[in-house]
Amino acid sequence: MTSMLDDYALNSPLREKNNWLKLGITTFGILAGVSSNSPFPPFMIAVCMSIAVIWLGKVPARFYLKILGAPAGFVLVSAVIIAFLSGSGDDIFGFDVLGHRLGVDADGLSMAILVLSRTISGMSCMFFLSLTTPMIELFSVLKAAKLPDSFVEIAMMMYRYIFVFLDVALGIRYAQEVRLGYRDFRTSFRSMAMLGTNLFIRSWEQGEVLYMSMNSRCYDGKLMMYDEKRPVKMPEILLTVVYFSLVLAVFYLTRGMSLI
Repeated sequence: MTSMLDDYALNSPLREKNNWLKLGITTFGILAGVSSNSPFPPFMIAVCMSIAVIWLGKVPARFYLKILGAPAGFVLVSAVIIAFLSGSGDDIFGFDVLGHRLGVDADGLSMAILVLSRTISGMSCMFFLSLTTPMIELFSVLKAAKLPDSFVEIAMMMYRYIFVFLDVALGIRYAQEVRLGYRDFRTSFRSMAMLGTNLFIRSWEQGEVLYMSMNSRCYDGKLMMYDEKRPVKMPEILLTVVYFSLVLAVFYLTRGMSLI
C-alpha cells in the first residue's frame, strides 16, 4: 500500500497543471484510439502518454511498466484468442489438435493487433490521468461539470473507504496468518469466510459512524469541495496542439493500414 496511484499523483509536477486540460487530453486520446481502424495511431498515443507520465510526470518507469503490464497481460491473452478464432484469408501458421485445425490467418492477426493497440492506448490515457491528478481533484472537476451531487459524493466516499477497508482486511489477514489460519485448504477457506464476515460487520459499523458524524456536523446533502484555479499557459497549449495535430495526421495517413 506504499505505492498507490494517488501518492504519485500528489508528487507529480503535472499535478499543478489545469485539470480540464488533462481531462481533455485523456478524452481525445481514448476517442482517437478506439476510432482508429489502424494500429498505428493507438500505438502512437500510448507512446506519447507513456513519455508524458515518465518524463513530465516523473513517475518511475519501472512502476509505470509494472501497473501497465498487469492489465496488458489479460489483453494479450484475449488478442491471442482473437487471432486464432476470427478472420479469414491466407494462413500464417497453424497446427492440428485432436484432428481439428487451429491456425492464425492474416485478417485474424490484424484484428488481434488492432484490439491490442486500442486497449493499450486507452490504458495509457487513463494511467496518464490517474498518475498526474489526485482523485479528490477529479471529483471537483466532476462536480464543476454539473454531475449530480449525490453521484459525486457517493463516488468520493466509496473511493475513500476502499483504502480504509483494505487496511482493515490486511490487518485481519495478517492476524490470521500468524495464527496459522492458512496452513491448508480447509483452514484457508474458513479463515476467508471469517475475514469476509468481519469486514462486512466493520463496513456496516463504519457506515453508521459516518452517518452520525455527518449529521452532527449539520450535513445538508452537499459536500463542499475546493477547486483550485490553474490557468492554462501558452507552452501547454502549444504542446497540446502539436500532440493533437500529430495524432490526427497519423490517424488520417494510416487509414486502413495494418501491420500484416
